Amino acid sequence: MDIAAVSMSLSQMQVSQQASVSVLKMAMETGTQQMTEMIKMAESTTAPAAPSPSPTIGQMFDVTV
Repeated sequence: MDIAAVSMSLSQMQVSQQASVSVLKMAMETGTQQMTEMIKMAESTTAPAAPSPSPTIGQMFDVTV
């Protein structure tokens, strides 16, 4: 294999690696933005719970398997 072919092969690998890193960065940024929006939405829709009509309702429950 000659030097020119090795040089071309290394160059192509570098470009491929740079493209992969760019795609991963974009995916991470998108995920971060989506997570931030979900947190904002959850915080804005969380309302205080209404008081129960009876304070004993929901305090105890039985589980059978």
